[in-house]
Amino acid sequence: MGDIYILMLVALTVLAIIDLVVGVSNDAVNFLNSAIGSKAIPIKAILIIASVGVAVGAITSSGMMEVARKGIFNPAEFYFDEIMFIFMAVMITDILLLDVFNSLGMPTSTTVSIVFELLGAAVAMALIKISNNDAETFANVGKYINSDKALLIISGILLSVFIAFTVGALVQFLSRLLYTFQFEKRKSFVNALFGGFAITAITYFIFVKGMKGTPFYDDIKHLIEGRTFEIIIYGFLFWTLLSQLLVSVFKVNILKFIVIIGTFSLAMAFAGNDLVNFIGVPIAAWNSYQEWHASGIPAHEFSMGVLAKKVPSNPTLLFIAGMIMVITLWFSKKAKSVIETGINLARQGDGHEKFQANAVSRTVVRGAISFSKGMSKIVPPKSLKWIDSKFQKPIVELPKDKSYELPAFDMVRASVNLFVAGILISIGTSLKLPLSTTYVTFMVAMGTSLADRAWGRESAVYRVAGVFNVIGGWFLTALSAFTVAAIFAYVIYLGEIVSVAVLLIIVLFLLGRSSVRHTKKAKEKKEKRYMERAELITINEVVKESSDHISEVVKRVNKLFSNVVIDLSSHDLNKLSKTEKHVRKLNNEVNELREEVFYFIKSLDDSSVKASRFYILILGYLQDITQSIEYIATTSYKHVNNNHKQLKSSSIKDLNEINDKLKVLFDRIESDFTKKDFDNLSNIIDAKQEIIDYVSESIDKQIARIRTEESSPKNSSLYFGILLETKDLISALMSLMQLFHDFNVQENKNK
Repeated sequence: MGDIYILMLVALTVLAIIDLVVGVSNDAVNFLNSAIGSKAIPIKAILIIASVGVAVGAITSSGMMEVARKGIFNPAEFYFDEIMFIFMAVMITDILLLDVFNSLGMPTSTTVSIVFELLGAAVAMALIKISNNDAETFANVGKYINSDKALLIISGILLSVFIAFTVGALVQFLSRLLYTFQFEKRKSFVNALFGGFAITAITYFIFVKGMKGTPFYDDIKHLIEGRTFEIIIYGFLFWTLLSQLLVSVFKVNILKFIVIIGTFSLAMAFAGNDLVNFIGVPIAAWNSYQEWHASGIPAHEFSMGVLAKKVPSNPTLLFIAGMIMVITLWFSKKAKSVIETGINLARQGDGHEKFQANAVSRTVVRGAISFSKGMSKIVPPKSLKWIDSKFQKPIVELPKDKSYELPAFDMVRASVNLFVAGILISIGTSLKLPLSTTYVTFMVAMGTSLADRAWGRESAVYRVAGVFNVIGGWFLTALSAFTVAAIFAYVIYLGEIVSVAVLLIIVLFLLGRSSVRHTKKAKEKKEKRYMERAELITINEVVKESSDHISEVVKRVNKLFSNVVIDLSSHDLNKLSKTEKHVRKLNNEVNELREEVFYFIKSLDDSSVKASRFYILILGYLQDITQSIEYIATTSYKHVNNNHKQLKSSSIKDLNEINDKLKVLFDRIESDFTKKDFDNLSNIIDAKQEIIDYVSESIDKQIARIRTEESSPKNSSLYFGILLETKDLISALMSLMQLFHDFNVQENKNK
C-alpha cells in the first residue's frame, strides 16, 4: 500500500516543478512591469537583477512553508491518506488554473489560488468524513477548517484592492506635481529627498517583508522589532544624504537607482513569500509521508496532528526551486504575455487596446467625467491651470523609425509603483494582514496610471474594462480554485491511485494543448500587422503594405467562400460554425487596421502624404469585402442552425459554378499581388462582368423557380441574400482593383 503514496510523492514532485514554471509565469508581472515598462535599464539587466532577487528570496523562504501545512485546515482532524488526497487535488488544480490564466495573459494571485484550493479540497474531505460519521452533521465542518482564516483572506483581498489603487493614485499625483514630466530639470535636493523617501521604503520592505519568517530573522529581529520609527528616520537621513551625493557628484539618475533596488526587493519578496504557493504542498506531503512511514500505523488510522509542529526546511530543495524559477523567468513566453497585459493597461500613450469596452466601464468613465466637471467648478481656475501645467508632456522628437522605442511610462511612475507597493506590503505584513503581492502591485500600477492621466478620453473606457476584467478574474480564481479542488478531492477519494493517474494524464494533455495553442497564437500575433506609427514611410512602402493586405484578404475570402458553398450544400452545421468564426476574425483584423489609420498618417513623410487617401480607400474596400463574406457566412450558418430546408440541387449547382469562377479570379489576384506584379490588373477588371452577369442570371433563375417549383421562402431569402452579397463583394473587389491600377499607372508616370 505504501507504494501508492510513493507514486503520489513522485507525481507531486513533478507537479511542483510544473507549478513553479506556471506560477512564475504568472507572478513575474509583480516585479518586472515597472522596470520593463519604463525601460530604465536594458531588459537583460532587468532579468539579471530580478533573477538575483528571486534566488535570494527562494533560499530565505522557509518560514512561509507552514501555511500549506496548517494555515487553512486543522491537520489533526485528518488521517494520512486523506491528507495525501487533499494535497494531490490541490496541486493538480493549481497547475490547471494558473495555466489557464497564463494562456489568457491575465495576472492572478497564486496566494489566493493555493489558499482556496486547500480550502476547497479540505472542505470536500471534511464533508466526506462527516457523511461517513452518523454522529456529525454539516455544522461540524468548522472543526476541520480554519474558517476565520478564509474570511480574513477574502476581506484582505477587498481591502488591498481599494487601498492599493487609492494610495497609488494619490502618491503618483503628488509625485507628478513635484517632478512634472521633466524630472531631469529638478533641483538636486528634490531628487535627493525623493530618493531618500523611496529607497527607505524599499529597504524597509526588504527587511520586514523579505526577511521575516526566514531562518536568519531570529538573529536580527532584536535590531528591527520595536524600532520601526528609528529605522525609518535613520534610513531616510542616510539614503537622502547618499542620494544627494550620487546626484551631485556622480551624476547618477536617482530614479533609475530606485527602479533597480525596487525590482530586486519585489523579486526577493515574491520568491521568499510566494514559493510556498508552488512547493509548500509537496514538501508538506513529504513530511507527512516520513512521519507516517516511521509510525507503522495504517494510512487510514494515522492522525496528521504532527503537521502542526514546526519543521525545518531543506536548503537544497529551496535552492533547486529558486533555480527553476530563475530559468522560467528568462525563457517563459507566457510570462511575457502576462507582463504585456499589465504594461498595456498602464501605458501613457494610445495604441491597440486588448480589452473591449463594456457597460460597467462606460458607466465608470461617464461618472469620472461628470466628477471632473464638478471639481472644475469648485477648484479655482488658477489652481487648475497650475496643476495642468505639471502634467504637460514634453514633445519628444524621435526619428519615425525609432518612435516604437518610447517607454510605456516614465521612471517617475515606475519608481512610485515600486516603493508604494513595497510600503503597502510592509504595512500589511506588520499588521499580519493576508495581502496578495499580485493584487497590491497591479492595483498600485492602475492607480498611478489614472493619476498620471494615462487613461485619456481615447483609451479610458478600454483600460477601465481591462482592470475590471482582471479584478473579476481574481474572484473567479477563488471560486474556481475552491470548486475544482473540491471536485478533484472527491474523485481521488473514490478512485485513489486510478483517479490520480487519470487526472495526471488529463493535466499533461491540457498543458500540452495549451502550449501548442499559445505558440500558435504567438505566431499569429507576430505575423499580424498592426499599423504601428513608424511602420510605413514612403509611397513604395505604402504600395507594398497595401498589396500584402490585399493578397492576404483575397486568399482568405477565397477559402471562406468555398467553405460556405461546400458546407451549405452538405448542410454541415459544425463546419459552417467554424467558417463563421474565421470570417469574424478576418473582419475584426481589417477593422483594427482601419482603427490604426491615425498612426499610419502620422508616420508618412511630407512627400508621401498623398498616399493617405489611397490607403484609406483600400481599407474601406477591404472592409466592404469582409462584410459581404461575413453576411454570407452568418446567414448560411443561421439557416442551417435553425433547421430550415436544404437548398435545392439546382441552386447548389449555380452556387458551385459561381464559386468556381470566383476561385479563378481570386487565385489570379492573389498571385499578382503576392508577386507585386500589377501589369495584368486591367485584364482582371475586364473579367468581372462575366461573373456579375452569371450572378444576375442565377437571380433570374431563382425568380423562375419561385413561380414554378420553389416552396420554401427561407430558402429563397437565403439564396437571394447570398447572390446579392456576392455581387457587392465582386463590385468592391473590382473597385479596389481599379483604384490600385489607377494609382500604379500614375506612379509609373511620375517616375
